[in-house]
Amino acid sequence: MKISTGRRNMEVGVRPSSYRRRAAAQEEEPAALEEDDDYEEYVPLKKRRQTEEAQRQARLIKLRKLAGADDADGGGSDGEAAEADGGNPTETLAAEPAAPAQAKESLLTAAAKARKEKPAETDSEKILKEEQDMLRAITQRTALKSVKELAKGVEYTRSLRTGWKAPLRVRRLSEDEAQDIRDRFHIIVEGDHLPAPIIDFADMKLPAAVLRQLAAKKISRPTPIQMQGLPVILSGRDMIGVAFTGSGKTLVFAMPMIMMALQEEVRMPLETGEGPVGLVVCPSRELARQTQEVITGYLDALRVDSAPELRSLLVMGGIDMRQQTDAIRRGVHMMVATPGRLKDLLAKKRMTLDVCKYLCLDEADRMVDMGFEEDIREIMSYFKGQRQTLMFSATMPMKIKAFAESALVDPVTVNVGRAGAANLDVIQEVEYVKQEAKLVYLLECLQKTAPPVLVFAEKTADVDDIHEYLLVKGVEAVAVHGGKDQEDREQAIDAFKAARKDVLVATDVASKGLDFPDIQHVINYDMPDEIENYVHRIGRTGRCGKTGIATTFINKNQSESILLDLKHLLQEAKQRIPPVLMALHDPMAELAELAAASGQRGCAYCGGLGHRIADCPKLQTQNREQQRKSKDYFGSAGGFGAEM
Repeated sequence: MKISTGRRNMEVGVRPSSYRRRAAAQEEEPAALEEDDDYEEYVPLKKRRQTEEAQRQARLIKLRKLAGADDADGGGSDGEAAEADGGNPTETLAAEPAAPAQAKESLLTAAAKARKEKPAETDSEKILKEEQDMLRAITQRTALKSVKELAKGVEYTRSLRTGWKAPLRVRRLSEDEAQDIRDRFHIIVEGDHLPAPIIDFADMKLPAAVLRQLAAKKISRPTPIQMQGLPVILSGRDMIGVAFTGSGKTLVFAMPMIMMALQEEVRMPLETGEGPVGLVVCPSRELARQTQEVITGYLDALRVDSAPELRSLLVMGGIDMRQQTDAIRRGVHMMVATPGRLKDLLAKKRMTLDVCKYLCLDEADRMVDMGFEEDIREIMSYFKGQRQTLMFSATMPMKIKAFAESALVDPVTVNVGRAGAANLDVIQEVEYVKQEAKLVYLLECLQKTAPPVLVFAEKTADVDDIHEYLLVKGVEAVAVHGGKDQEDREQAIDAFKAARKDVLVATDVASKGLDFPDIQHVINYDMPDEIENYVHRIGRTGRCGKTGIATTFINKNQSESILLDLKHLLQEAKQRIPPVLMALHDPMAELAELAAASGQRGCAYCGGLGHRIADCPKLQTQNREQQRKSKDYFGSAGGFGAEM
């Protein structure tokens, strides 16, 4: 007797049929799987590919063996060989055991293995790599080009052509003969297709009036920077010139500019409102004024020989702009300017650079350090076409050099001596003097040589104090610093150059490029914060082959870094090193291996020999200044309320 399912469930208390069916299915599933003969176990994709690859390799090996057997028997196809063996080649290959699969190496495993196999870096290699990264980060800046050229991607590949050519016998010099001349005068040149140096002014094809002017100044032969620099610039090449102070760099860039202006005037006379053809930009008013005087002297000499009239204009602050504008309206061939006033005239459209083909940046590193970099970039945006670009300085650190090369076309670097090295014609004396005894000892130092004497101080307040003290002691002295009016500055320098005053007290405003040919003694009332400024200061004496003396006061107020730079500079120039500097711990002795490996002595940023770029005080100062300028007024600085 059958009992219905529903009733049985109710009587026995069995769970509902739906649940029972699911449970039964779960119990029967393993059995079903075991009984299913067609079931295949799942193989991962990676394993399947490895197996297929192993089988493919096995088939290739078998085919190569069969082909070799055929060649040994005198021929036959792969199919025939397989049939001789009694079967299908495909079936035979399938029967071969598969080669063991080789797991593919991951990128992380390969990188870890490479690190293990690579020899460990030495401490010197690590430091050198860090320095290269730092220098690369510094020099990777926007190229020194105009905004229009950068926007349009303008690239100049060839230098400007000029009508000047060296004499035939100079052009016929072999490269080895030209290099022998450079080696004899310690000239280091970098670039392609280098013009040969010329050791005589007459062979440079300068006008006769210029040669007479040089003879009147008792300049009989060119200096090393002039031997190589003048042929390079006269041939139309862009150039970076590095030479110690007093080596005649002004003549190197002034004379080619005069000859280019003369050539343009002969071809097509300048009309009203046109010009300039050549432009020289200087970082300070005093240097711009001195450069203008040098150019004017050669123009006066040309005027005596009835040459076409050339006009040069000085553009700088402190002079009435209306006078400068009136001169520009008449047309000027050459212009010597400071960045601020020049940018102002261009922005107000008082002048143009439409016909300008010659640009020289004198003391280029100083202009970048003073914050004129963006001004120079803006000035270059007013050029309408390609120009010949020159950069000169006594100290050209790697940072400035790399930055300069971005604006130059096929440049030539002319270096006389190490960049940043002191003039060997200067006797350097370093003395330890307490701060409170400086003024008294200054009077004693003035007795070392006859006047004129140049005294440098770091702060304007110190300049005023020294000036007042010397006047009280009866010394004929004048003072120059950035806080004085332009007229007072000019009168002081003129009185000093004319020997009406015996002592000039100044800040670093008078240390860059100014020419005082008769100075025998320079006194550093305090050691500057950067070794570059020290090199420029002592370069005011020992000029044009004459010997000079530089006395420097040091004490505990100076940082150890700048004193180490001074110590190495004295060692390089074979000068006497005082005991206080000899007692300093010199970390550069421990990094001699690094200097040999990198080929860079000292700092690649500022040129100091007593430290590396990682410890450069100048770089640290500039980084702090940039952080101060980029201060977040809405963030941690405290908002506007904290500043007001």
